[in-house]
Amino acid sequence: MIILGELYKFSDNEIRTLNKKFEDIDLIKYKKADPNDVISKIEDIKNRKNVDCIVLNTMEEIPSELIKYLIKNKMNYLTIKELFENEFNKYFISPHMNNVDFLSTVKTYSKFEYFQKRVIDYILSLTLLFLTFPIMIYSAWRIKKESPDGPVFFKQKRVGKDNEKFECLKFRSMRTDVDYFNKYTQENDPRIFPWGMIMRRMRIDELPQVFNVLKGDMHFIGPRAEWDILVEEYEENIPYYMARHIVKPGITGWAQVKYPYGISEDDAKEKLMYDLYYIKNWSILLEIKTVVKTILVVLNKEGV
Repeated sequence: MIILGELYKFSDNEIRTLNKKFEDIDLIKYKKADPNDVISKIEDIKNRKNVDCIVLNTMEEIPSELIKYLIKNKMNYLTIKELFENEFNKYFISPHMNNVDFLSTVKTYSKFEYFQKRVIDYILSLTLLFLTFPIMIYSAWRIKKESPDGPVFFKQKRVGKDNEKFECLKFRSMRTDVDYFNKYTQENDPRIFPWGMIMRRMRIDELPQVFNVLKGDMHFIGPRAEWDILVEEYEENIPYYMARHIVKPGITGWAQVKYPYGISEDDAKEKLMYDLYYIKNWSILLEIKTVVKTILVVLNKEGV
């Protein structure tokens, strides 16, 4: 593979993903480059290696000389957006925030798709409720035993479809009698009691959200329902962030199973790309893939 241009800086994880399919990856700088010089560099690489495809990692106009060369030599080429969707399963957002393609390609569900989503919601939520009801009863007992001063359930304002707020229901995993300076959860957080830690690792604390799904605040699968305070920060600093709110959030979702948990702005940008991919490419097959990956994550079979 040849990557032409430096519009997007690939992460180490993305390079590892590409290396699973493409043995060698070469970079050619493209900004304000002479097309004949670029062609010469491509020829040099071709003479030494097999080139499966060329990625146009640039927003600059591709000159006719280079296009003719690619066609004449029957070389496969992808735009950076196509590479993201095909290899990373996420939607490309330009680092310059000047691409508004998503306005026409990322749309809410049609009436029939929404009907399908709600059928899936009820089937999965009722099945999960039936299978985990004993665990939920046991969790409620352990919470009251280990942290008797607080309620069993934790309610927090989350942002849903069209930026409407709702109360998200979870099992409480933190003590209420500990003063702590940081409002965000940290590694080895002293507020988390022992069963609370187990619930978080096994995602048991998320189980009460089935009632949010049955009520209609959420889908079973969709973008993560984020805390309203975080959403305000993200929408201020990430121009496209509000696009994920054209659909209801989910208990699990494509971003949750493809990207590790994180609360930084960089994490939010990465997860947004997965969320937009999910919305744009929604299908029953993608729902099934998300459910399977969720099960694997819960069983610690995947590294997220």
